[in-house]
Amino acid sequence: MAKSASATDIFPYSDADEPLPHGGDLSAARSLFPGAAEPFIDLSTGINPNPYPLPHLPMEAFARLPDPAATGQLAALAAIAYGAPSAAHVVPAPGTQILLPLVAGLMRPGRATILSPTYNEHAHCAGLAGHSVTEVRELGGLGDADLAIISNPNSPDGRLIDRESLLALAGQLRQRGGVLVVDEAFMDVAPPGFSLAGDVTRNIIVLRSFGKFFGLAGIRLGFALLEPQLAARLAAMLGPWAVSGPALAVGAKALADTAWIEQTRGELTKAAGRLDAVLGGAALDVIGGTTLFRLVRTPAASALFHHLGRAGILVRIFPDNAYWVRFGLPADETAWRRLEISLAGFRDSR
Repeated sequence: MAKSASATDIFPYSDADEPLPHGGDLSAARSLFPGAAEPFIDLSTGINPNPYPLPHLPMEAFARLPDPAATGQLAALAAIAYGAPSAAHVVPAPGTQILLPLVAGLMRPGRATILSPTYNEHAHCAGLAGHSVTEVRELGGLGDADLAIISNPNSPDGRLIDRESLLALAGQLRQRGGVLVVDEAFMDVAPPGFSLAGDVTRNIIVLRSFGKFFGLAGIRLGFALLEPQLAARLAAMLGPWAVSGPALAVGAKALADTAWIEQTRGELTKAAGRLDAVLGGAALDVIGGTTLFRLVRTPAASALFHHLGRAGILVRIFPDNAYWVRFGLPADETAWRRLEISLAGFRDSR
């Protein structure tokens, strides 16, 4: 049965405890923790801290309007990289965030049901598109939705739902005209066989993020994978030149670089294992995540957030669960060492 986003063990933070609605806001972190050690270490996002090396870009990539042919080339490469049926099923966009209300707006306003807890912008953007929004905790609660939204893998807990279960849900929705949207922002680091990229139809839409895995969130690039007629509508909503010339060039080179992709997946797996060891050494209970982030459950979540913040390390806590802390990956040995020292100090102070 659908229910609001409240459950046992969920308590709201005060504004003073949780001033950061999203990860990555170092300006707000510095205001909250004046005098903290610099440089600030940002572990509050699930973005690869070791980004894809930027290629040399010709000046015309910056000086000219983006070339429609380059947009088509990027769509074709994304279709290959993600496993979409064709380039006609792919719409490049300046980040997946801008796609959320647009995709929700492809259908008439109705009942949007979101599998939670998850990225809170899904509920916000579905509401902006005119839908009434409900959040549920079980997959079975999505079957009577007009718009069902799932993040797979999920943030912040890394929950993975198998492809067969999602296809069964899509079939159930199809019988009553419902649409399934699957946000696969972290699918690049998931095991094979979970993506619905190859299954997009009239009622299955998949979103893919570029910036998280490739560590280039600042260039703002993402993709919607959907049936070609819907893709054409969505592209028209975005308008011409939606993706910048530099983003088109970087995205095309990175998506085609299969050697870097495979090497990076292995490196992230090793880094996530190292993070597990560091967190375990501080007596913190890792309860989920992906190789780009780990989720910890502790009754001292707020105290840990503030302890690390004063040490110049930003992690993520959540206004709807007072026990959760999410850790991204440190970028280098200096950052790893600072995290280890700060966590040891927190452990010893308890």
